[in-house]
Amino acid sequence: MKFTNETKVGILAILTVFIFIVGYNFLKGNDVFSDEDAFYAKYDRVYGLSVSKPVLINGYPIGRVSKLTLLPNGQILAQLKIHSGHAIPQNTVARLENTDLFSGKAIVLLLGNSSQFAKDGDTLSTNTQKTVIEQVEPIQQKTTQIISRLDSILTSVNGTINPEFQRNFERSFASIARTLETLEGTAKKVDGLVGTQSVKIGTILRNLESISSNFKNNNDKISSIITNIDKVSEDVAKADIAQTITQTNKTLVNLQSLLDKVNTGQGSLGLLVNDKQLYTNLTHATDNLDKLMVDLKANPKRYVNFSVFGSGKKAKK
Repeated sequence: MKFTNETKVGILAILTVFIFIVGYNFLKGNDVFSDEDAFYAKYDRVYGLSVSKPVLINGYPIGRVSKLTLLPNGQILAQLKIHSGHAIPQNTVARLENTDLFSGKAIVLLLGNSSQFAKDGDTLSTNTQKTVIEQVEPIQQKTTQIISRLDSILTSVNGTINPEFQRNFERSFASIARTLETLEGTAKKVDGLVGTQSVKIGTILRNLESISSNFKNNNDKISSIITNIDKVSEDVAKADIAQTITQTNKTLVNLQSLLDKVNTGQGSLGLLVNDKQLYTNLTHATDNLDKLMVDLKANPKRYVNFSVFGSGKKAKK
């Protein structure tokens, strides 16, 4: 069968139009040769997302973005064409994620655990992963604040460190150096003193060791002494102190009774203490006796007469 040139041109034109239509739809994200389900997802921003970007599950492509529409409220509605045969639970999340460092985007389906599956035309839940710039921006802001504060601190420090302060600072360092030299000299003197007195220190340590040994050797005696002290304390504690106090109280009562009788003139002692006439007589007798003794000393011959040779003179009466 022989085709004319006009027929060939017509067939070529038809193929060209067909290829153009298929290519145009492919570039728009439409696959005219496969059975696909359409799902929708709404995003507040879609930086880097465009038509024909892949739809992934665990990195595996199951569809593509077929259309992007700006809604009146400012959100972007993305149409997702997913190959039929993939079961998508209703609580699946269509997450907009970065695919590279240069704002490349893809939609990753985070499959839910619902027993109900989304149908063709349903709208899925969404969230958006921050870009690297968005993640770095808070750090950049904090860094800017820190740098500003450091600049303020350095300005304050520069204002504080004036020439007078520097001179005082140098004098302080010089004083510290002198103090360290003094400490070094003191340490040398201490070392020398320890070296010269090492014999005495050794003797003292030996004496301490000897005292410690004596305590150790006489440990039994010390324990015995402590035991005896405990025993004496226990005996004192066990003594019948109450009975002693009772007997003392009885003695005091009897003594008080005796004193009461003396004060009231009962008995010989009471009469002797309370009889004023007897007191007066005793006073007169004492005075007369005193006068007699004085006269006896003054005139002994009046009362005593004796002879060395036994003469017969008699004392005058």
